[in-house]
Amino acid sequence: MSESPDDEYALDADLRVEECTRCPALVESRSRIVNGVGPTDADLVFVGEAPGANEDSEGEPFVGRSGTVLDDALRDAGLDRADVRITNCVRCRPPENRDPSAEELANCRGYLAAELARLDPDLVVTLGKVPSEHLLDRSVAVTKEAGEVFDARVGETAVRLLVCVHPAATLYDRSQAETFESTVARAAELSGAGDGEGGGQSRLGDY
Repeated sequence: MSESPDDEYALDADLRVEECTRCPALVESRSRIVNGVGPTDADLVFVGEAPGANEDSEGEPFVGRSGTVLDDALRDAGLDRADVRITNCVRCRPPENRDPSAEELANCRGYLAAELARLDPDLVVTLGKVPSEHLLDRSVAVTKEAGEVFDARVGETAVRLLVCVHPAATLYDRSQAETFESTVARAAELSGAGDGEGGGQSRLGDY
């Protein structure tokens, strides 16, 4: 299946998918398509796995407890949630919050490719094992590789990718909190998104 950000994976001006029926099980389990949020010219993009129950209910990625952990880490790194783009590999909630299947990830990859092509971010941060392995196309030991930067390609777009543990991991294993927070701080530093007052406008200072 093509990953090219073409008409087959059309996004509106706000990088939103309005209609999709590619995955029958997800169409059945979702109450809505959960699109990414944040600036459409963001320098820094966080990519999760798929919406859970809270996200499906509220229509926004990373809300509830995981979202609070992410928001706190962003604030500690000098960022606000509104400064960054937050999206998922799969935009519909899998039944019972299971991991998305390989087919579901493939079906939705073109939308992520189109989103990243339009954003052209300085850095993409993968939150957890599923997005890290999906975008790097290999097995990833997330805890060991957290904080490391790799080159990846999503569709036609080459990206710098920073591996990060999932914010939920810090809720079940407090030893992961320092790893998560330091990786988010490194993301802000590498992307320049924490510089100055403007978040997504920080690159203007380079010219």
